[in-house]
Amino acid sequence: MPTIDMKATGLNLKAIIKAKGYKIVDVQTRCGFSTPQAIFKWFRGDSMPTIDNMVILADMLGCTIDQILIITKTPA
Repeated sequence: MPTIDMKATGLNLKAIIKAKGYKIVDVQTRCGFSTPQAIFKWFRGDSMPTIDNMVILADMLGCTIDQILIITKTPA
């Protein structure tokens, strides 16, 4: 059964943001957050962006949501 690896996804998101030359404040502004705490939680794998924020991130980063998510498959 496929599941989202939250920690790996957070690290992947952080790497994509860095590779594209964005700063945390850029993501914070684009997602409409007053503080960056939610973004740091994403990076640690403590939480995931909402689907709305995933769409914003994919658009901002010029990638698909599938390229942000790290999916692991476990035996059923």
